[in-house]
Amino acid sequence: MPNPPATVTTTGPLVTALLYDGLCTFEFGIVAEVFGLHRPEMGPGWYRFASCALQTGPLRAHGGFTITPDNGPDLLDQADIIVIPGWQGAQVPVPADLCDRLRAAHARGARLVSICSGAFVLAATGLLAGGTAATHWRYAEALQARHPDIRVDAASLYRGHDRVFTSAGSAAGIDLLLDIVRQDFGPAAANSVARRLVVPAHRSGGQAQFLERPVPPRPNGTIAPLLDQLRENLDRDWSAPQMAALCKMSLRTFLRRFHDATGRTPGDWLTEERLDLAKDLLCEPGLRIETVATMAGFGSAQTLRHHFRRKLGLSPTDYRARFLPLGSTAT
Repeated sequence: MPNPPATVTTTGPLVTALLYDGLCTFEFGIVAEVFGLHRPEMGPGWYRFASCALQTGPLRAHGGFTITPDNGPDLLDQADIIVIPGWQGAQVPVPADLCDRLRAAHARGARLVSICSGAFVLAATGLLAGGTAATHWRYAEALQARHPDIRVDAASLYRGHDRVFTSAGSAAGIDLLLDIVRQDFGPAAANSVARRLVVPAHRSGGQAQFLERPVPPRPNGTIAPLLDQLRENLDRDWSAPQMAALCKMSLRTFLRRFHDATGRTPGDWLTEERLDLAKDLLCEPGLRIETVATMAGFGSAQTLRHHFRRKLGLSPTDYRARFLPLGSTAT
């Protein structure tokens, strides 16, 4: 996307992304996309974004080009959020000066964020000791061996520990960055950014964001209208025979074609869709858990809690505490 006009200014948290020789281009790109893109719909309080490097450059970047940093390491001392977009490699030492600056930033209240192999940088600061960190599954064993005082979680998209956040593979960085937007500006803002990126605002998996859902096949023309109707009426009771009748199929044929189209049974598909709706509703301040359960089609808070724990590994209350906009009051 084009750069914003030079006259555009914002007053929100300052986000800095670290540049280094051998920069992971995709990881840096998503940081710049989420925090650095001009978003007038978010108002003047949106993030300020800049990148900085320990060296003066030029620096190499993946993809066969070089970059010249506009800012040096002193900018880290001013940042509210510092993002490490990958790193040069698991075996590459982290400069002591960088560790010192990151520790100082954390001590004054800044948030530290890593994407993929950037977890090695945050681990080197000692700030992850005693906590849980995520990284790409290819690096999990090496990170655990090098830092046994950290519990490395190779099954999660991202984790947070005392204002230090780590994410798994490159695309998981998007999930983490969207969650930071959600923490700072609420779910509506995160949803808006996600729509611009054409990605889900949050993937199934609850607080730990476990990857559980496969990407389904594209629904065929017979089943797709039914799916739209179901999504618009998730609060209704639906039975497989009712769905089959709407599709003008025998039950046996319907079940086979539904599974071919979605990769799941009608019951499992409905549960997943209702959970997605419930997650959105839980981010609305003032809605009681019982109301969310009814609106999402679970019927009772007990049933909602059962499916949340079975599918996501946490309770609706825990999920709400994690994703409710800052300053909101849960009921």
